[in-house]
Amino acid sequence: MDVLWMVPLLLIPLLMWTSSTFVFYFKKCFYVAWMMFLALFAIPLCILKSGGRDIENMRIIRFLVRHVKYFLGLRFEVSGWEHLQTEGPYVIISNHQSSLDVLGLMEILPDRCTMIAKKELIYAGTVGLICWLGGIVFINRKKTSDAKSVMAGAAKTMLDDQIRLWVFPEGTRNQRGDLLPFKKGAFHLAVQAQAPIIPVVFSSYSNFYLRKEKQFKSGTIRLKILPKIETKGMTSDDISSLSDKSFNLMRSAFLEISDSVTQSNGPLRH
Repeated sequence: MDVLWMVPLLLIPLLMWTSSTFVFYFKKCFYVAWMMFLALFAIPLCILKSGGRDIENMRIIRFLVRHVKYFLGLRFEVSGWEHLQTEGPYVIISNHQSSLDVLGLMEILPDRCTMIAKKELIYAGTVGLICWLGGIVFINRKKTSDAKSVMAGAAKTMLDDQIRLWVFPEGTRNQRGDLLPFKKGAFHLAVQAQAPIIPVVFSSYSNFYLRKEKQFKSGTIRLKILPKIETKGMTSDDISSLSDKSFNLMRSAFLEISDSVTQSNGPLRH
């Protein structure tokens, strides 16, 4: 009987060594389970510290999540730190490739900054609860009127509470090797608050993570923080040009840093 218990323990290292598909599912399951456990651990800490929902709880979440990258064999190289040294409210926008973006987000998350996320996330067990405690703003992407109302309220909160908000303007996860067209919500938010936009670009994950091909290896992610884009004096008439300018800057940076990562590590074979 004791021997039977040892079989799985021996199989796991063997499969990790020989099967890339097993590694993919093992890492994905570990990532989800560990994040849920960390959330369970963080919930009472946040309640004790702040008494409930408070953006200051993001400090606790940031501290607890930063080590997760090591378990997954990931490393971050960050450039442009100086662009986050900006006082007052601002809107961070970044490209969105997978749930792994959370690790990069926590790597550079400034104080008094939280996210705008899809409403469905609040139902994700302990992770949903810790997101709520961290002051994350939830929007219903299916109802444009609701989303606009939430954005208007978020702009007022930014100014009243002097906070920063992180938005993924593509609106959905995208691992196609380029950026999707931007939705306008983040830019309405910035213009309504007359707050600058700080673009953040993640390099492509394709050199270590391919969801369809079930591959998840160790790898390097380059994060490039671009100079802020001012919105003072802008009105709703400037939204489209502001969105286009941000998209072009971020797409150029994405192609540049993704190419440099691929040259350093080589492409992931399908």
